[in-house]
Amino acid sequence: MFITFEGPDGSGKTTQLHSLHGYLQEAGLPVLLLREPGGTEIGDQIRHVLHDTRNVAMQPRAEVLLYSASRAQLTGEVIVPALRSGKVVLCDRYAESTMAYQGYGHRFDLVLLSAITAFATGGVRPDLIIYLDIEAEEGLRRKIRSFQAGEGEWNRMDQKELEFHRRAREGYLSMAAAEPDRWFVLDGTLSVDVLQRAIRQRVRGLLAQGPDSERAGEEVR
Repeated sequence: MFITFEGPDGSGKTTQLHSLHGYLQEAGLPVLLLREPGGTEIGDQIRHVLHDTRNVAMQPRAEVLLYSASRAQLTGEVIVPALRSGKVVLCDRYAESTMAYQGYGHRFDLVLLSAITAFATGGVRPDLIIYLDIEAEEGLRRKIRSFQAGEGEWNRMDQKELEFHRRAREGYLSMAAAEPDRWFVLDGTLSVDVLQRAIRQRVRGLLAQGPDSERAGEEVR
């Protein structure tokens, strides 16, 4: 079972991800927690390049390819073997982040990005995408407060203009509307406890049904 968490920066997705991870561990399930970009030695090196605030000269096309390279390494090295071994894989961001930020944010061709993503992932797609929605302005305010409190990072993507983050959010909402069965949209302004209860209920139902046979393409089969 492959479950990813998505949302604008500051939406609280990482908090909810870690809570779900602990819950599934306590339930005795074999569960693996990952993040994007990164999750492998090579991917972590790429993450540093992507997020370094000094790299303001990075071209958007280079950004797409670096995120995809990190994702390709994570999928092949970690995600596919974990799924084959029967683990529940939880990931903080995945391919939908590229579609939202590089596709809608940078206004790149979505068909081309989909092809690049399919190549990078070998067709591996999440069974469930948990999306915490929040307005871009509020998300960035939360991110700044967290960073100032020493509880989070402020990276190169965070410092992009507000309109970029607004377009990314609209992209998320468009993707969720197009695949309502695969996306679970939640109001990110609700309390941490309320959100976690809703997430646990949805995940329990999904685990009871079993994985989607079309989830991961021929590579996982």
